[in-house]
Amino acid sequence: MSSLITEDEISHEQELVWLEDVSSLDYVRQSLDRLASRRGKPAYHRDGRMVGYAVLGPKAKASRSSGTFRRRVFWLLPHDRDTDPQGLYATGAPAEAVDPETIAPRVKGYKTERSEGGPPSSAMREIGTRLPL
Repeated sequence: MSSLITEDEISHEQELVWLEDVSSLDYVRQSLDRLASRRGKPAYHRDGRMVGYAVLGPKAKASRSSGTFRRRVFWLLPHDRDTDPQGLYATGAPAEAVDPETIAPRVKGYKTERSEGGPPSSAMREIGTRLPL
C-alpha cells in the first residue's frame, strides 16, 4: 500500500515506465513487488492490468534471503473508476491508490481531490462522464 512505501524503499528508482497514457487516469494503484530483476517489464499476476513499473539503478541490492528486488508496480483492477465510473470508487479511492500526476522516480505520490473522486479528469469530461458529489 502507498502509505507503507517509504522513500528509502524507492530510493534506487532510475525511471518509471508507463505502459499507457496515465494522464487520463484519476488514480493508479501502487505496490512494492518482489521481482527477479532491476529492469524490464515484470510479469503481472493480478486481475486487471498493469499500467506501469519502476526501473532500478545499478546500485539497488537484491534481498539476501530471496535474491529479489523490491520494485514499484502500478496497476488497476476491473472495478476501478477508469472502467466503472459509477461503481465502487465513483467517489473515494482504494487505500493503495495515488494520483499518477504526483508520482515520479523516488517520489511515492499521494492522493489528491481528483484521485478521491472530483473534480473529474479531463478525459472523463471529454466523454461526458460526471461523478456524483
